[in-house]
Amino acid sequence: MKKAAYHIVASDLKNPFYNLAMLFFRTAVAVQLIAVHGLKKLGIGVENAEAIPNPLGFPSALNDGIAIAANVYLPVLLIFGFLTRLAALPALAVTLTGYFIVHAHDPLSVSDIPYMYSISLLLIVFLGSGRYSADYLLSQKIKRLA
Repeated sequence: MKKAAYHIVASDLKNPFYNLAMLFFRTAVAVQLIAVHGLKKLGIGVENAEAIPNPLGFPSALNDGIAIAANVYLPVLLIFGFLTRLAALPALAVTLTGYFIVHAHDPLSVSDIPYMYSISLLLIVFLGSGRYSADYLLSQKIKRLA
């Protein structure tokens, strides 16, 4: 169990520049998700809250909860680098759904936004948060306990 927890949170890219770049990248993606997509879903900064598409037919409350969590609350975890890989997965699911289902027949000029978010979130899932993160501190603690 400790080994699995370690692999979920461990992420040191072995180079200070790469780790700093990952800090900047995950923060930039998370802030953009919150500012451009999340706040509209809550009705902040707009006259009416954005209608959340439900292409998979989930119950409305579940669909809205997933979308709001993926675009507002979980990106905060990305900023701090806490459980980064796990926090990125719901947003990745939402953006992949947007790309492959909601915008499946749209031109590339429309579907490029969910595509770019999906690629960005995949990079975060694969590389983790880097050394400058809560995950790194947590991984060091797990490592000492093992």
